Amino acid sequence: MVFRLWLFQRQSTCVSLPNCNERELELQKEQRRQEENDKLRQEFAQHANAFHQWIQETRSCMVEESGTLESQLEATKRKHQEIRAMRSQLKKIEDLGAAMEEALILDNKYTEHSTVGLAQQWDQLDQLGMRMQHNLEQQIQARNTTGVTEEALKEFSMMFKHFDKDKSGRLNHQEFKSCLRSLGYDLPMVEEGEPDPEFESILDTVDPNRDGHVSLQEYMAFMISRETENVKSSEEIESAFRALSSEGKPYVTKEELYQNLTREQADYCISHMKPYMDGKGRELPSAYDYIEFTRSLFVN
Repeated sequence: MVFRLWLFQRQSTCVSLPNCNERELELQKEQRRQEENDKLRQEFAQHANAFHQWIQETRSCMVEESGTLESQLEATKRKHQEIRAMRSQLKKIEDLGAAMEEALILDNKYTEHSTVGLAQQWDQLDQLGMRMQHNLEQQIQARNTTGVTEEALKEFSMMFKHFDKDKSGRLNHQEFKSCLRSLGYDLPMVEEGEPDPEFESILDTVDPNRDGHVSLQEYMAFMISRETENVKSSEEIESAFRALSSEGKPYVTKEELYQNLTREQADYCISHMKPYMDGKGRELPSAYDYIEFTRSLFVN
């Protein structure tokens, strides 16, 4: 009886042994698959994290560029070429992402970035590079053809960058309003929800579709337009003063002011105009610098 029981157990063990081997092989296969999947996750994360960091650094470098307009334009062109060249790195990430999808890998503890998200960020950076190039070309043309000074353009650009906290190349309406106030625009303070017709009229120009944002290009076009109006007005007033002075001199005398203006107007000009200095730095008696005075009237 004991022998029969031992024989039965022996036979049962031999029958189950192949099943044990198969199960062991399946477990080993699954372990290898998990290890390969984890390596794929890590490889994707390494490339994705580095690419995202490059995007952040490149955006900051572009929007914080300084120097002359020409040097900024050249630097922006170089950066834009680099952005286009990095498309191949994005393709590598997309290929790794496709491999993960094929392996049914739906999570990745090594990174928070996805193929779609990085592709969108790269496209936004590419668009920003093109807009910045166009904007700098626009500024150079404005400086060369409209009389808007490079100093004024730099001030506009610097103020935009100050309020562009996320370095996106655009301002929301509240940031845009704060930017205008910082540039000297006397916009009324209104409670939230109350009508603001003066600011709304400006938005009609820079954001007619009311998408909620003003791009750097739209902002600069608006500021150049306003500054051009100032330059034209400045030139008209300057021409009027030149007509008052004998022989179109770059200064006007006290006598000429009182002869051609009302007493109140002449008093105002004399109290606000600086004495005229000749080429050797000598002050001419009773002569006033109407050119500097006129231009100071139109500083934002």
